[in-house]
Amino acid sequence: MPDVASSQFEMGEIRVGVVGIGHLGTYHLQKYQKLPGCRIIGVSDIEEERSVAAAGEFGCEAFSDYRDLFGKVDAVSISVPTVSHHLIARDFLREGIDVLLEKPITLTLEEADDIISIAEEKDAILQIGFVERFNPAIVALKKIIGDPLFIETHRLHPFFSRGTDVDVILDLMIHDLDIIIDSVKSPVATIDAVGVSVLSDKVDIANVRITFESGCVANITASRVTNKKMQKIRIFEVKGYHSVDFAKKELVSLRRKTIDGSAMEISENQIDVIMNDPLEEEVRAFIESVATREPPLVSGREGRKSLELALRIVEKIEERKEFYNDSNG
Repeated sequence: MPDVASSQFEMGEIRVGVVGIGHLGTYHLQKYQKLPGCRIIGVSDIEEERSVAAAGEFGCEAFSDYRDLFGKVDAVSISVPTVSHHLIARDFLREGIDVLLEKPITLTLEEADDIISIAEEKDAILQIGFVERFNPAIVALKKIIGDPLFIETHRLHPFFSRGTDVDVILDLMIHDLDIIIDSVKSPVATIDAVGVSVLSDKVDIANVRITFESGCVANITASRVTNKKMQKIRIFEVKGYHSVDFAKKELVSLRRKTIDGSAMEISENQIDVIMNDPLEEEVRAFIESVATREPPLVSGREGRKSLELALRIVEKIEERKEFYNDSNG
């Protein structure tokens, strides 16, 4: 992997901006501030008080219109409600400005195809913000994972109104869909899904069972109305078992081995998990791609795959609702 600092030194200072100064946008600013070779030029938010406060804290300029950043920045993080992803990312990419776009990539596949096409036409970097790809436990898992047979995930969170512009599939479950797609590497055969609304007008709890053409089965649960957090994935293979706790950044890996030529036993793999800040690593990787022009780990096309599967799940949930309503009407 190229050295980020030296790459930046060779190409000069990278000017960055952040659009959307909410919970996550502020974290992006903190990470950019840490990176050598980065200079935060400006911030933009529809709530002027937010952008002015952030500009004061990070020593940059506040813009009421994100388009005022054109010509002033080389790269930008976009952390706005999903409904605005397409418009804002499209405008920056058209200017040849590299984009780190929070997940999900867009609301629709047509919107995703549009910005992917523009990024490729302009030779611009388009990275999608799937921060769990940079979780140290997942980074370690990728080095040992084989052919999954069964995967089980739980991503359970307390309720926060800031995520309810989309349902729980696009809000939370999509993180696990991204990890599963990257791990299984097989087309989807069947999907069975159920979801219910609890505290918002969208689906807040969902369970999905996906069968892949490889034979692997994934059982995925996501909720944003639980009292305690749980963020775990368990992967079963013929030769072993892996369990990741995303929040604790822990990996437990067990493997089958032969004793005395015939007897079998289970032992724990000794896997080094190199601790880091996943969001900082995500932002660092983005800046590395900006500096070296190498494709990002989670490209626009990777983001589209997860969106496509998420939308298929949403469709299945809606079909089940219609069937239930018709049966009880």
